[in-house]
Amino acid sequence: METLDTVVIGAGVVGLAVARALARAGREVAILERQAAFGTGISARNSEVLHAGIYYPTDSLRARVCAPGRQRLYAYCAERGVAHRRLGKLLVATDAAQAARLPAIAAQATANGAEGMRILSAAEARDMEPALSCVAALHSPGTGIVDSHGLMLALLADAEAAGAMLIVKTPVLEIAPAAEGGAVLRCGGAEPFDARARLVVNAAGLGAPGLAATAWPRGAKIPCPRLHMAKGNYFSLTGRAPFSRLIYPLPVPGGLGVHLTLDLAGRGRFGPDVEWVEAETYTVDPHRGDSFYAAIRRYWPGLADGALAPDTCGIRPKITGPGEAAADFLLAGAAEHGAPGILHLLGIESPGLTSCLALADEVLQRLGVAGSAARSRHGGNPLL
Repeated sequence: METLDTVVIGAGVVGLAVARALARAGREVAILERQAAFGTGISARNSEVLHAGIYYPTDSLRARVCAPGRQRLYAYCAERGVAHRRLGKLLVATDAAQAARLPAIAAQATANGAEGMRILSAAEARDMEPALSCVAALHSPGTGIVDSHGLMLALLADAEAAGAMLIVKTPVLEIAPAAEGGAVLRCGGAEPFDARARLVVNAAGLGAPGLAATAWPRGAKIPCPRLHMAKGNYFSLTGRAPFSRLIYPLPVPGGLGVHLTLDLAGRGRFGPDVEWVEAETYTVDPHRGDSFYAAIRRYWPGLADGALAPDTCGIRPKITGPGEAAADFLLAGAAEHGAPGILHLLGIESPGLTSCLALADEVLQRLGVAGSAARSRHGGNPLL
């Protein structure tokens, strides 16, 4: 049986950031990915927004990693030439009751480290975005967008430069904790094999909870969370959007409401909605767009009939279900499940992309891996 030092399961943006950090800290890292290429799952099906960290509860892990993660990601993208843009966002209130909520939202955002939050009057908001209709808005100047594929290419290149190796078409089927720490991994693919790993990071996205369940000991401190899949459908705007910033309504249960995102080419896309599903499916039902028109016209009355076309969709890997309070990110290690040398990353939905570099450092801390000396050894800005 082959013995590996450190295995990261999953080559999405978070898995690649974790692999990069571990390799730069001097670990010998193998990244095992079930698909034929990196970044084809959750990381390929999101809005590519770099979030400010507005809503997360104080002292939650989401709050603690979002703002520093965003700041570091802007710096990293600038250094590595990854396309990105700091567009800013308007969170719009379309009636007096919503406007009354904005001061509390602004205070929470500021407590979470979001910079420059400012409440705008309707006139100030329309000065910024003349097509907008609202009674007030909250401006988040730090929100932006990024080329997620370009970001993953850069993270993988850094990881490989530090000695990490990406192994595709290699699904991990089971994690069997070893008495001395770490685990034996049962791997599938064209040539199935077992491998012993001293450290294991389960960053398998939608597959992470099911894989964690194979390793979760009986009598653990907390039960293994179960996956709940919240599909989000997007519809693209057939013409050019009359906005230069991202436009968000106030949030709805399960998500942030039908909002406008822009890509780096200026193309507008509305979504996502919240559709709870039992199995992975990536087909967008055109009829789901029927309800988008009324939601969008609350803040953009000028949306023309027939202007929306089915676009893409993604699935949020939630660990709480419909009607339940949103869960924090869960980094489950020995303190939670009792098996040393194994760390499960569960419920890593938004702002996982924004937070990937900060989450990677959190993983190193949870695993007891020191990284500063290795970052200096491999060169580059130690803050990145």
